[in-house]
Amino acid sequence: MKILKNRKALSPVVASIILIAVTVAVSIAVAAWMGALTFNFMGSSSITITDVTFNSNSSITLTMKNTGTKQVTLGQVKINSVNVWANVTGTTQLSAGDTGKTLLISNYAWVYGNPYKIELYDSSGNGVGSTQQNAPGA
Repeated sequence: MKILKNRKALSPVVASIILIAVTVAVSIAVAAWMGALTFNFMGSSSITITDVTFNSNSSITLTMKNTGTKQVTLGQVKINSVNVWANVTGTTQLSAGDTGKTLLISNYAWVYGNPYKIELYDSSGNGVGSTQQNAPGA
């Protein structure tokens, strides 16, 4: 058997490129794993508005569900970018998994057929949920 002494398996340039590519791929995988791990430890805050009822007495009832992994204390409600927190009564603290909790927004003169964007914020001012609904027709 004859051994070829003057042939190289890979050129140094190709070997360097492969080494760099493998290092980058492993770095991305580790970063993604650590990001997911950190996210699970910190928990998430998320409220889903499951129903919006436009009441005939100039009020709106929101039915909510905590779809996050930690307790949420609401601190602000905005309708079409206007803070209506002063008119809010009902459940303002939702534990993880809570469902069917309601908020009543009173003294809000909604108009038949108009669209309304409702946004919920926690006590730190972070957005935790929103929905876009049209008021019922006349």
